[in-house]
Amino acid sequence: MGNSLRKTTSGLLALIMAFSVTACSGGNNNANGSAEKTNNTPSTNTTAEATAAPSADEPTWKQDTSPITFDWYLNFSWADVKWGDNVVTDYITKKTGVDVNFIIPAGNENEKLNTMMASGSMPDFITLGWYEEAIKKMIKGDLVLPLNELAEQYDPYFLKVADPAKLGWYTQPNGNVYGYPNASSSPADYKKYGEQFTSNQTFVVRKDMYEALGKPDMRTPEGFLNALKLAKEKYPEVNGQPLIPLGLHEFTETGNYSLEGYLQNFLAIPQEKDGKLYDRRQDAEYLNWLKVFRQANQDGLLAKDVFIDKRAQMEEKIAQGRYFAMLYQRTDFEPVNTTLYQKDPNSVYIAVDGPANSAKDAPTLSGPGISGWTVTLISKNVKDKKRAIAFMSYLLSEEGNKDLFLGEKGVTYDTIDGKDQFLPDVLKLLNTDRTTFDQKYGASFRYWMLMDTNMNLAWNPPGAEPNSQMADWTKGKAISMAQFDNLDPDATSKEGIANSKNARLWGKALPKMLMSNSDAEFDKVFNDYLKNRGEQDAIDAYRQNAYESNIKKLSSFE
Repeated sequence: MGNSLRKTTSGLLALIMAFSVTACSGGNNNANGSAEKTNNTPSTNTTAEATAAPSADEPTWKQDTSPITFDWYLNFSWADVKWGDNVVTDYITKKTGVDVNFIIPAGNENEKLNTMMASGSMPDFITLGWYEEAIKKMIKGDLVLPLNELAEQYDPYFLKVADPAKLGWYTQPNGNVYGYPNASSSPADYKKYGEQFTSNQTFVVRKDMYEALGKPDMRTPEGFLNALKLAKEKYPEVNGQPLIPLGLHEFTETGNYSLEGYLQNFLAIPQEKDGKLYDRRQDAEYLNWLKVFRQANQDGLLAKDVFIDKRAQMEEKIAQGRYFAMLYQRTDFEPVNTTLYQKDPNSVYIAVDGPANSAKDAPTLSGPGISGWTVTLISKNVKDKKRAIAFMSYLLSEEGNKDLFLGEKGVTYDTIDGKDQFLPDVLKLLNTDRTTFDQKYGASFRYWMLMDTNMNLAWNPPGAEPNSQMADWTKGKAISMAQFDNLDPDATSKEGIANSKNARLWGKALPKMLMSNSDAEFDKVFNDYLKNRGEQDAIDAYRQNAYESNIKKLSSFE
């Protein structure tokens, strides 16, 4: 998941969709909004097994399977996930004794997390995007525990099942590791699994409309604008509601993923040249295509919805089939696409060649990177250190990943034709009704916090229509961009403060550029943005050093 991809739910959200749950600050409400579970005292199993010295060869969680509930904060307001009342979580709780109380912010994630940090009232586990500044704040504030120290003291098995490359990537200057990633792929993983890797970044069109228009070539500015125009003329309404010619990710205070990393990757714009980081925003091909979007807006081909809709509103409109085309991450709408397919196979969204550079080079899409998508940390307030690190070890191990993905043998899966795979009726439900599948079984990446997407390739069933088409389209186009992760300076530093300000400047400039009445006005807005950026030379120098450090670190994992 390239930077933009990882921020929204780089390549994997598909399998875990639909979300929004209330959790009052410090109230530790669970995913149903009910009071916190009461079984929160550390386990007191005093059997010889429970007090045995931990072994690097045997999972420590097996020493104590008495009941315990951990509070687990997910820094994603869209996350509609709870523990219990499905095959996977009931099986894991029965097996390990661990119950989970998920805490999910009802609104602004940063506000919720900052409140918890300020009060010192931290839940047992915290999962958030690897790119979040809050990670540095929690480490600096001693709010989270070093996983390596917990492992050495309580669970050496952790160091056996954790990937050394991922631990190395996340090792801090003080030598400690505080978070472990999900959906992470090291250089070695690319050598082993690379041909199977896909990207979440796609340009999609509604199949029936696209084919009715003669499958127009949308790689060029002229072809792109003409296709949007023809779609609006031929299909002014969809079920009585206006067609939206083009859909994009939501606009935020710092920009829009579709019009940044996604578009730049489709245009195959490099992120570095001759070992030096390259400012993609000043690339001529990129600016030319942003002007294409400006022209689209002037021609009435960018609906007002595009500038104001959030993810929930987009999902609703995708379900209604109101978009002709979208520059959007495919996994966000796969369950909706499946529903469209069941109603009418021709009304689905399919991936096609989208905006391209003048040479029509193939896109260089963001594939899985070593940073992963999210990282999970253990709080200093954790109620039972040993049980916590042992549970984390279990979840990231092959055993835990298999339990999370396949569920319970004989109930959701079995060994069929020599391979552990979902039972036929379970697989059918997965491919036809993801929502019901999640509620009944809770398998196949429903609990994604420590999923190992490479490990799960062994159990992942073949892709099913219509979504396999989108995934397959990205194969061979997905590359690792890990060397460009974690380049930004600390938000509290002089450069970091300036960088945050510059990001907000871009967030204001981008929609203004699209709403400009002419290319000349567009140029003025963009040049004003460049002129008003502060400390850019210092920021660039910091990023360059970080980039070079990443290159060295990655080379040591090969």
